[in-house]
Amino acid sequence: MWQAPKHLKKGDTIGIVSTARKISLAELSVAIKVFEGWGLNVKIGKTIGAEFHQFAGEDEIRTADFNEMLSDNSVKAIICARGGYGTARIVNQIDFSSLKRNPKWICGFSDVTVLHNALHNIGLQSVHSVMPVQAPTTNTSSLETLRKALFGEPLNYEWNNHSLNKTGKVEFVIVGGNLSIIYSLGGTKYDISTKEKVLFIEDLDEYLYHIDRMMYNLKLSDKLSPLKALVVGGMNDMNDNKIPFGFEAEEIISLACKDYNFPVSFGFPAGHISENNAIIFGAKVQLEVNDENSRLNFI
Repeated sequence: MWQAPKHLKKGDTIGIVSTARKISLAELSVAIKVFEGWGLNVKIGKTIGAEFHQFAGEDEIRTADFNEMLSDNSVKAIICARGGYGTARIVNQIDFSSLKRNPKWICGFSDVTVLHNALHNIGLQSVHSVMPVQAPTTNTSSLETLRKALFGEPLNYEWNNHSLNKTGKVEFVIVGGNLSIIYSLGGTKYDISTKEKVLFIEDLDEYLYHIDRMMYNLKLSDKLSPLKALVVGGMNDMNDNKIPFGFEAEEIISLACKDYNFPVSFGFPAGHISENNAIIFGAKVQLEVNDENSRLNFI
C-alpha cells in the first residue's frame, strides 16, 4: 500500500516551485491569497520569476529548487506552479530519497505527471490537482478539493452518465495522469504499473490519431488488460488532419477498451478544464459506474 504523507494543518508551510515552464510571481498572487486563506504559510521557490527560454530557469536551477524544497523539513507540501514541458529533463536529478525519510505531498497535473509516476515507483501518494497558475480561472470548488486532499478531509465525487460508459463497481488503488506523459515514460524507470489499478487519464490539444496511437501503446504494452477500471477526465481541444480520423477522443478510448470487462467512466471533472478536481494517486478508491451516474469515493 502507498504511504500517505501527513495531512496539513493550519500554520503549516507549503512551497511553490516550477519544474517546467516559466512563471512570474504576479501570476501566483491569487493562489497565494487562497493558500494563506487556508491558514498556510507560503514559501516561494527560486524558480518563480526565473527564465531560460521557455523554462523556469536552467535545468540545474529547477532541480536545485525542487531538491531544496524536498529537504526543507518546514515545508509540508510542494505545489507545482504550472505545467508546460520540462519536468522530464530534471527527474533523474531529483533526490527522492529525502521523501522516504520525510514524506510530503507533491501536487499538480499535466507535465507534473512525471513526478506522479516517480512517486508511484517509490510507493508514495501524491495529489493530481489544479495548479497555482490556474487559480484565477479555475472553478473555486476545484481549489476546495485540493484543500480537502491536503487537510485529510473526505473526497467523494459524482458525475453524469456518458453513453460510452461501461458499468461496474470496483475498489482498488487509483493511479495515472496525463496520457501523453504516461505514454512518453513507457519503458523507462518512471513507467507505472497498472496491474489491479484504477487508471485515470486526461489530455489536451493532441491530434486524434495520436490519442489512438497512445491507447494502442497501452494495449500492446499490456497496460489495459490488467486494469480494474478506467476513469477518463477532460479530453478537450483535440486536433484533426485534413482527412478526418473518424472518431472523437472518447470513442477512440472506448474502442481500445472494448475487449476488456472492466468498468469505464467518461467525463470525470479533472484535467485541462475549468473543473479540475483533486485525485489522490496511490489511494484506494471505490468506483461505481451505473446507468445513471458514476461515483468515486476515496477510502
